[in-house]
Amino acid sequence: MNKYALIFAFLLTSIGVSAQNTDSLMNALNAGDKKNEPVIAAFKATRLIFSQTTETVKKNNLNFLILHRFGDIGTAQGGAQTDFGLDRVQDVYIGFEYGLSDNFNLDFGRSTIGQLIELDAKWAVLHQTTNNSSPVAITLYGGLGVHPYGYGLYNSFGDRMSYIAEASFSRKFTSGFSLVVSPVYVSNNTAYPQVTGADKNFLSIAAAGRLKVTKHMSILVDYEHPFSDFRTGDHGFYDPLGFGLEEETGGHVFTLNFSNSNSISQINNLSNTQQSWTKGQYRFGFTISRMFDLRPKQKGETEKY
Repeated sequence: MNKYALIFAFLLTSIGVSAQNTDSLMNALNAGDKKNEPVIAAFKATRLIFSQTTETVKKNNLNFLILHRFGDIGTAQGGAQTDFGLDRVQDVYIGFEYGLSDNFNLDFGRSTIGQLIELDAKWAVLHQTTNNSSPVAITLYGGLGVHPYGYGLYNSFGDRMSYIAEASFSRKFTSGFSLVVSPVYVSNNTAYPQVTGADKNFLSIAAAGRLKVTKHMSILVDYEHPFSDFRTGDHGFYDPLGFGLEEETGGHVFTLNFSNSNSISQINNLSNTQQSWTKGQYRFGFTISRMFDLRPKQKGETEKY
């Protein structure tokens, strides 16, 4: 395990210990100043097309996620013969996000590409406030991934590991418009893709926006750029770019999107997006998010969603 993994493991341990205390402190501060309240619902979901948002799952809630990417729409593998890519499945992610507290989540999921299994943690460090004493919201997100299969590709179990660390800064500018910007660090113990010159560790930037167009519907834009000479040079790699339409109905959030990247996990799409919008290598995808309230119900209490 490299030094970044050890640092990251230490940070996650520290986060888990302090998250409960942070909840109590923030609640006490907010209770003492009614005019200084947290801004709510900058985003309706914990993630957009690629990126994390600053939203978290509340305490004792479980968020069930299904994300799907289909095949190319505009290439020779697309068109009417494959129902414009709908006959081809590129990637599927199934995951769970659980709120240990209102500000600290544990996430678990699996992607089809690389059979990548991920365990992640997310901590809401700071909330944007209505009086602008805190003009932005900040969350820290980190995770580790493992490729359990691919025999012959790895010399040891440690070679199968990948890591991601992300700090998200968001602001809700109006009731209908929010932005989030996130520096991201990706570390792969084995270069991905496994080709000569591919760097294992690199920084990236992610930026995304949400524009509300009706009471329950919003337009999404999501973009990522890796600061990697290998990935920004003439090697056939492209920046992930996606556009989406988000619909919120009660405990469900449903997103329809179009993107060039066929990967869902940020570890995968930042490391290895070889699809280009200009070459017709864009695809349809969707996200289904369903929130479950697992709190013990009090007598006479009804279901929240």
